[in-house]
Amino acid sequence: MAYSNFLNLNYQPKEEDLICLFKIEPEKGFSIEEAAARVASESSNGTWTDLTTMTEEIRKLSAKVFEIKGNLVKIAYPIELFEPGNMPQIVSSIAGNVFGMKAVKNLRLEDVYWPEQIVISFKGPKLGISGIRKMFKIYNRPLTATVPKPKVGMTSKEHAQVAYQIWTGGVDIVKDDENLSSQKFNRFEERIKETLKMRDKAENETGEKKGYLPNISSETKEMIKRAEKVAEEGGEYVMIDILTTGWASLQTLREKTEELGLAIHAHRAFHAAFTRNPKHGVSMKVIAEISRLIGVDQLHVGTVVGKLESPLQEVKALIKILREEEAHENSELTILKKKFFKLKPVLPVSSGGLHPGLIPKIIEIFGKEVLIQAGGGVLGHPDGPKSGAAALRQAINATISNISLKTYAEEHKELKTALEKWGFTKPK
Repeated sequence: MAYSNFLNLNYQPKEEDLICLFKIEPEKGFSIEEAAARVASESSNGTWTDLTTMTEEIRKLSAKVFEIKGNLVKIAYPIELFEPGNMPQIVSSIAGNVFGMKAVKNLRLEDVYWPEQIVISFKGPKLGISGIRKMFKIYNRPLTATVPKPKVGMTSKEHAQVAYQIWTGGVDIVKDDENLSSQKFNRFEERIKETLKMRDKAENETGEKKGYLPNISSETKEMIKRAEKVAEEGGEYVMIDILTTGWASLQTLREKTEELGLAIHAHRAFHAAFTRNPKHGVSMKVIAEISRLIGVDQLHVGTVVGKLESPLQEVKALIKILREEEAHENSELTILKKKFFKLKPVLPVSSGGLHPGLIPKIIEIFGKEVLIQAGGGVLGHPDGPKSGAAALRQAINATISNISLKTYAEEHKELKTALEKWGFTKPK
């Protein structure tokens, strides 16, 4: 049979093999072994029929199903199948046609073991966690960020003025949202100038370092122009919607930011289209690993307690993937062993429906190495953005000082008002 050569449960993977962990639900009429072999075939060098051109030398490059436990399947790929440093090619191989195969009812790529030759072919983060902390000179607490809301609709000057209030209230970073680019009511270049002007003013008044994450997401050449504009105006960050712009554009931008001295904030807009279904698609773990390899400095990972779907075990796995140099195989978190060698760690971003009352839970889950982003939980404060920013900062100060929010709120009116509005509720 055309697929039988792709199943070898006696195969011992080599250290230089790339290994994928798939969750496979066979279509009716197919065994798990048959479905797994077809996945291995389609993602390497097989097809639906025997080939007269398949030599023994070429067959050595075939992927091999070497372990099946329930519906979890491990497939090993010879390193020669991949072009180092070419993420589009790698992803097209292991996560390409396989999801449309008739032999599988559901198929999910849960995790990947990346061999050293692949890992070191990418640059990884320019700054990483330590570089970001050095930029802000903040070492003993989570960093904070807020998106001016409504996230689209404000003029450039309105956006900059709201940013100024957020910064002077105590938040470290202001971020454009994923769908704000250069609409007619808020042109990119004008927004950059106005907002960075207000950043400088806020820094002078507060004595604290402030950051701005402008969304440069667009066609790749236009993104490069926008990144150059950010650097020209004195910015230190760019934000990119990494999935809607694509891995190739992210690799190009990573090269450009090295030249310009800019950090990359990665938004994961679009991810749930293929990560949310636990039976089918690609897990957020794989997206996080690819992002670290290519070289983002910050990446959204969810909250567990916010408005977006983000299970606790997934978030724990993402924290490990982004922050640690290496990890052992962990069946509870459904991750394979991994080692990132020279690549710096990425700062996880917890965002989506957060407010001051949820801060203790976020810090319990993430610890201090996290960027906490609250939009509505700052802009929805009854006394305005500045008070909302102050309440967020107060909630963090209370939590890292082991003081309950209710006790801390007795002498901090902004936090008190926030708790009166939202309490400790988890948005639905």
